Amino acid sequence: MLTQHPYDACLVMYPFPEWRDIARQVASQSDSHTQVRALKRRFLGQAVEMEMDGNGRLLVPPELRSVVGLEKHAMLVGLMHRFEIWAEETWNQLEQQDLDQDAMPESVQSLSF
Repeated sequence: MLTQHPYDACLVMYPFPEWRDIARQVASQSDSHTQVRALKRRFLGQAVEMEMDGNGRLLVPPELRSVVGLEKHAMLVGLMHRFEIWAEETWNQLEQQDLDQDAMPESVQSLSF
């Protein structure tokens, strides 16, 4: 399943079992809050089922390409349980930002890389 990332300027693609679990969690949230309704529209309302063509390519719908500025080149980033699809220019800008270790949560600061 492919949809717009709720917080970042990218698309996010999940294997169907992962999607089902996350979609249920999002859908179960109360519609009484404006931001929750907006999240549901962005994350659930734009979701599309993806299949590879005969050449192993994914055809990203024009509406989703447009929402993140995806034109010619894309970056596919694997994150264990999902993939993110970024416009190359947006990804390159993101990569130029330094990670501030002190701004990371303590749980991350204690990791050894």
